[in-house]
This record gives sequence, C-alpha cells and structure tokens, in this order.
Amino acid sequence: MQNRATLGIIYLCLGILVFSLQDAIIKAVSGSYPLTEVVSIRCLVSAPILLAFVHFESGLRSLAARDMGSLMGRSFLMLMAYTTYYMAFPALPLADAVALYFTVPLFALALAVPMLGETIGWRRITAVVIGFVGVVVMLRPGAGLFEPAALLSLFSALTYATAMLIARRIGTSTTASVMAFYQNAIYLLGALTMAGFFHLTGIQQASHKSLEFLVRPWIWPDSTDLLLIGSCGVIAAFGMTLLTQAYRIAKASVVTSFEYTGMLWAPLWGFLFFGEIPYLTTLAGAVLIIAGLISING
Repeated sequence: MQNRATLGIIYLCLGILVFSLQDAIIKAVSGSYPLTEVVSIRCLVSAPILLAFVHFESGLRSLAARDMGSLMGRSFLMLMAYTTYYMAFPALPLADAVALYFTVPLFALALAVPMLGETIGWRRITAVVIGFVGVVVMLRPGAGLFEPAALLSLFSALTYATAMLIARRIGTSTTASVMAFYQNAIYLLGALTMAGFFHLTGIQQASHKSLEFLVRPWIWPDSTDLLLIGSCGVIAAFGMTLLTQAYRIAKASVVTSFEYTGMLWAPLWGFLFFGEIPYLTTLAGAVLIIAGLISING
C-alpha cells in the first residue's frame, strides 16, 4: 500500500510538471488563436499516442469499457475543467491563474468523504491548509483576485477534483490509458461542437479576453505556432495518463496535496517565457507549499 502511495505521488508530480509546459504554450498562443482550435489540434496529435498506450497497457479491446457511463461523465467534467482553466489565461498572469486553480486539493478532500468514503486525518488537512495559505500568499490579495476570470479557475478546480475522484472510484476496472483516451476524445468532440456552434451563430467577438479566446474564429497557424500547438498533443497524452494513473492507484487524500507542486513551475515559466518577475511573496508561498508537502508524510 505504501509503495502504491509513493508511486501515485511520483506519477502526479511528473504529470503536473509535464502539464505546466502546456500551460505556458497555450498562454503564449491565446492572443492569436481560438481555444477550440488549439484544443482540436492538440487532441488530434494526442489520439494516436493514447491509442498506442491503450494497446500496450491493456489491448484495444479494453476500449469497450464496462463502466461507460462513468467514463463519459468523467471525460465531460474534464472538458469543462480544462476549458474554463485555459479561458482564464488571457485575462490573468500565469502564476495567478494557476494559483487559483490549486484550490483543487480543498475540493478533493471535501468530496473524497462522500464520494469515496475515505477518512481524512488531521495531518493531511493541516498539510492542505498550509499549502493553500502559500497559494494565497502568492496571489497577493487584492492584485487581480476579483477579476471575473478568477471564477473560471475556481470552477475548473471544482470540476477537475470531481473528475479525479471518479478516476479513483472506477480505477479498479479501467486502466489509466483508457480513461485518458476517452477524455481526449470528448475534448475533441467538445471543441469541434463549440467551434461549430459559434460559427453557425456568428458569435466571433467578445468584450472580455477570456470569452474572446473561446469564440475567436479559426485561422491557419504559421509553422512555428503549429509546431507549438501540436507539441501540446504529446504533452497532453503523457500528462493525462500520468495524472489519471496517480489518482487511480493511490488515495485522493494522499496524492492531491502534491498538486501544489505546479505552483513551483508556473512562476518559472512566467519568468522565462513572458518576462514575469516572481515577487518575494511567490518565494514565501513556495516555502509554505513545500512545508505542507513535507508535513503530509512527516
């Protein structure tokens, strides 16, 4: 059991690192291309990679899953989670958007009791609270916290936490690669459906940056941007599988606090790619996050 918990933590930390690179890429292209186009290209690149993962992990026959309802429901939740998450990027600094999203452990811990019947000790609750205080410190209360896009990040956290708890519940009968494959398929279907709706209704402009990112009409990307967006497909294939595997094999109350490690990467990519200088509060928040991670297994 301890080995499974440790392995789950490793999977989750690697998945968060991999996905943090995608966050930086999507923020970089969010001013030029619509979210539906970015997601569609990403999903098309991811599909054959995930299909290969399914083949080697459990065979293609495993795609005929028994718990189809839960799989589809989880995938739809993930579609909502990542759509709202990425919509926050044009309107918020990368570190702020990611920090708000890291209320995930709070939602996961609160929902793990009714959804999974897990018991949560004071040490894990304390670890999450310390980590969340670190997130608040990083946010520098008052600096953009009440930007409407902040609600998108919070809604994303709620739906993501719910989806990952479902992964834990059905993980005994469904492999991580199968869950990731269905998730990717729903992403693609959802993105194409939204793009078609906006095209048919003539909705192509919006006053808010987040909505503009969603409804903007498609344009053909240049070779550099196409390569960047396509690389998200490779990143997503590995990232989705790693994160799903983490929640599949380990208790949500054990691994969820390690979602906070993503807060260590966001300021780094913000500095390297967008010239965002980390504040002292960012460093102080990181220290609190690390303290929380240590205390959970201390």
